[in-house]
Amino acid sequence: MDIVTRDAHTISRRQISENALKVLYRLSKSGYKAYLVGGGVRDILLGMEPKDFDVVTNATPEEIKKLFRNSRLVGRRFRLAHIVFGRDVIEVATFRGHHNENDDKISKSNAEGRLLRDNVYGEIDEDAERRDFTINALYYDISDYSIHSYGGGIHDIDARVIKLIGDPETRYREDPVRMLRAVRFATKLDMTIEPVTAAPIKELAPLLKDIPAARMYEEVLKLFFAGKAEANYNMMQDFGLFAPLFPQIAALIKEQPSGNTAKMLTAVMASTDLRVSQDKPVTPAFFYAALLWYPLKQRADDIALESGLSHYDAHVAAMGDVMEQQCRTISIPRRFSTPAKDIWQLQLRLERSQGTRAFKLLEHPKFRAAYDLLLLRGEAEAGNIGKIANWWQSFVEADEQQRTDIAKSGNKNGPSRNRNAQQRKRRRPNKPKPAPKPANTQE
Repeated sequence: MDIVTRDAHTISRRQISENALKVLYRLSKSGYKAYLVGGGVRDILLGMEPKDFDVVTNATPEEIKKLFRNSRLVGRRFRLAHIVFGRDVIEVATFRGHHNENDDKISKSNAEGRLLRDNVYGEIDEDAERRDFTINALYYDISDYSIHSYGGGIHDIDARVIKLIGDPETRYREDPVRMLRAVRFATKLDMTIEPVTAAPIKELAPLLKDIPAARMYEEVLKLFFAGKAEANYNMMQDFGLFAPLFPQIAALIKEQPSGNTAKMLTAVMASTDLRVSQDKPVTPAFFYAALLWYPLKQRADDIALESGLSHYDAHVAAMGDVMEQQCRTISIPRRFSTPAKDIWQLQLRLERSQGTRAFKLLEHPKFRAAYDLLLLRGEAEAGNIGKIANWWQSFVEADEQQRTDIAKSGNKNGPSRNRNAQQRKRRRPNKPKPAPKPANTQE
């Protein structure tokens, strides 16, 4: 361990949130050891503004709860205390210890070595050894304002290198999400993953399939909604980490490495990064609708071929299948999966609504998201979809009078409505009863 005294580092209490300081001081004045730990310390040393301030202490969760009336205990795998200050939450953890006893009540691993329960408490040295990366094994001591650095973390920050504490394979098996964290820290902090730390990732990437889907939803948000989506996507592909999370997409990319799916993925990641850089909102509904568009299209084609359903009915049936399969690896909340389906359904209307019907479609609450997806499809596919996307772009960007003129002229490059009507008329005798509309469609 290295101890960096107050006069030898750049951290000032002015850079720490007021609420985090309140927690640190109350723990310290109550006779407990209290440290600001991990990302908060790391980011300040790197000249970045921390998003979270986590605290670690030798007080147990129950002792923390007694000390803070505004606290609640959370977590089964790791027992933590959340100190609530309005919308601000300070997470407080008890020092972790080593697994010296085989007691299922406090610690448990599965056959692959993944920790299922881990409420073993110890001292600060043990806690540091239990942390994932050296750059996170940094403890700011509120009692004397020094930094305790374990495993060479302070030096690795200077060298800008991501290094695991302990044996990489063992640590990844304990928690496979650490592989995603290595990628995320490398891109976020502009660092390099140490070769020894990187070596086992490709082989162990399939372990991500065993991670609970609800946890993976949060991890995906961190990976793709923080301004480094494209860099994270590329590095995940290099390490084989993308396929376990998005198996339907990965299958299509494997089939056609330079096909429409791959083009869409690159475009979505770049577009998301651009919106984040411009402080524009990004939503999981659009993100998943765009990422899963071509798996949806493939599934709809398969259903139409197998069952003889119309293109529209096959498309509706495929939406549930594709979303359900994706939710096996990443649990997408209904508040996002439902509007994602609305965006998918609007694609069919956008393809055949050039002309005066376009005005009504403009009023749909999900029009803008569906329109943005159509533009991405136009870039990926070109051809007829590209022409339709160009028509809509001209229509959307025009003023009111120009829109009227464009609508009256229609879209000569788009599909003929008369021809489509004739095709529907010919199919009508054998067309099965239309499937009912989904009850959860967003109004």
